[in-house]
Formats: sequence, structure tokens, C-alpha cells
Amino acid sequence: MDTASVSVDYLPKELVNISKKIKNKERVSDDEALFLLENASLALLGSLANQIRECLHGDKTYFNKNIHIEPTNICVFDCKFCSYSRLLREKEQGWEHSEKEMLDMLNNAPKDITEVHIVGGVHPKMGLDFFANLIKKIKKLRPQIHVKAFTAVELEYICRKAKVSYKEGLQILKDAGQDSLPGGGAEIFDQKVRREICKDKCSSAQWLEIHKAAHTLGMPSNATMLYGHIEKPKHIIDHMSRLRNLQDNTGGFNTFIPLKFRNKNNQMSHINETSVIEDMRIFAIARIYLDNFKHLKAYWPMIGKQSAQTLLAFGVNDIDGTIDDTTKIYSMAGAEDQNPKMTTEDIVDLIKKVKRQPIERDTLYNTIKDFN
Repeated sequence: MDTASVSVDYLPKELVNISKKIKNKERVSDDEALFLLENASLALLGSLANQIRECLHGDKTYFNKNIHIEPTNICVFDCKFCSYSRLLREKEQGWEHSEKEMLDMLNNAPKDITEVHIVGGVHPKMGLDFFANLIKKIKKLRPQIHVKAFTAVELEYICRKAKVSYKEGLQILKDAGQDSLPGGGAEIFDQKVRREICKDKCSSAQWLEIHKAAHTLGMPSNATMLYGHIEKPKHIIDHMSRLRNLQDNTGGFNTFIPLKFRNKNNQMSHINETSVIEDMRIFAIARIYLDNFKHLKAYWPMIGKQSAQTLLAFGVNDIDGTIDDTTKIYSMAGAEDQNPKMTTEDIVDLIKKVKRQPIERDTLYNTIKDFN
């Protein structure tokens, strides 16, 4: 799709003015972003997002070599959208890996991976000491690997149970070898929506506070947003506004990752999933609005390989990594890839087919190999 050729000559005045601001690299307001999301055509959104993407990155499209370790899917929280977790009373339906099992997963992983991503359910028996010791042993096993671990939801519970502040808990994990935080658990920040879909886990204020604490300690993080359920366009802009404000303050976010709600095997299965067109609009507005986030990721195990490829024309410049069939979070919710795994050759081919430039990166977006 050639999004660069869309003309603004015949657009309503409001859209013309907003488009000019974006082309002049001026920040759009919350109201302007909401107006775009609700009124702009897909072609215009794609054109504006792609211009920003190409200004920032040209055709460069990033991926990494990584695996996930999911310690458990047993969880004390009951999020309505979640297909992955099992409550304590259902623990016989779940899993709970031992430290040895998790270290074996890493030991058996390809030797050229650069990142291990550790997230899972919130298990009352897996606390701060348990995870600090696990990270120390991971670093002993693979000293150079980047440990990206624990959503703010996990960290809020871990720190509360250990009776330490967020900063103290994060410092303990950092000293053990943790390098950064993933962006999960953000869902939608609006508290009314949050009470409907995940009322018993950490608040939006706590999520933001934990990421701010990480940034002050020199631990970068990612940010996410769960879209396509009961939220309204105003909630999407509000969510991104809070992230943009924190990024203005700390500069600690690496990338933004919109996550599509999947409706299989959960308590919100009556809600239809968004169309690919709606997905494109969300990613495009994210690229337009989040002017202080350098990277926008389409997480392919969630959105699907073909959609991730298409989104490279709608602001996306990162499609995550090889994964190696080590995550179940989205496959259990009905994602297209039930055994998510791509080889380096698969990813390079996917990117090259849409005339983009594949770049293998590390977690912090340093180039490892240019496949152009």
C-alpha cells in the first residue's frame, strides 16, 4: 500500500489542519488525536503514520532472537479477558514450573538468543526472593543474556507481599541481574473500564508508578494497551496520553505495543474481535500520537503474521522475535498461531516481502545484523 500519496486537498478543514501539524512534526493534542481516530479515513491515518515511521526509521524493521519463560499460569487475579490463567482453586488445570525446569528451558534454548522474557500468572508462592534467585542463576547460566521480566501487575503483588516499596523491590531484582520490564498489565487505564475487566489487580496509577520507579533506577521498559473490548475511542487516547506524559518525564519507554483482545476461552467471549481495518487504525493513531516513543511494535503471536506484515505500512517498525513456541498467552485465547515460532529466515522473508529492511536487534534496539 502506497500511503504517501494521500492528498489532503479535499478533506474537512479540521483534518487538513491536524495533518499539517503532523507533517510539520508538531505535537497533536488529545482532542485532535480523538478527532483523527473517529473521523479520519484509513488511508489518511496510514499515510500520516507511515510518514512518521519512515522519518524515524526509513525502511528499517526490527526483530530479535528471544524466548519466553512462563513460570506459571496459576493466578490470584480474575481478569475477565484472560484465557491463560487459572485461579488457585483450579490449579490442577494449570502449571507451576520449578526453578530447575525454567533453567532447563533456557539451557535448551538456541545459543544465539539475546533475550529471555519472563512473565506469567501471579502465584502467591513465587515471591521476590524466588525470582531474584532465579534471575541470578539465569545470569550465571548465560551471563550476556538480557532479562526482561515481570509485568507491573506481578511486581505490585511481589513487592506488596515482600513489604518493600516498588523501588526497593526493583532494586533487588536489578541487583540480581534483571535488565528491563515488559509492558504487560496496562490493559486500559480508565478506572471504570478497568473495574469491569480486571477489578482486582493493580490500578492504572500503580502501573505507572512502577514503571516510573524502574526508569529512575535505569531500567527501561515497554508499554502496552489492550484494545478491542469494551473501551471507547476516548479511553484509547486517555491511555496513550498518560503514557506520553510519563515518557516526557522519564524517557524510559523503549516501545509501545497495542495488544488486540482475543475472545476465545474467556469471560468476555461474547464480544466480537476487531477487524483488521480497526487494528490498522489503532496502530496508526498510536504512531501519530506517541511522538516521544521511538518504536511501535506489532506483536505477531497476538496479531498474526500477515497482520503484522500489513501493519508495517501503518507506523509499525518492530514485530518482536523468534519466540520459539515458548508462550501460550495468546494461543490459548484463539490467536492464529497456536504454536508461535518463526526462524530468523521466516522473519527476514516476511519483512522483505513488503520491501522493508530487516534488522536483528537486541532488547535496547542496538543493531546486531542488517539483513539488507
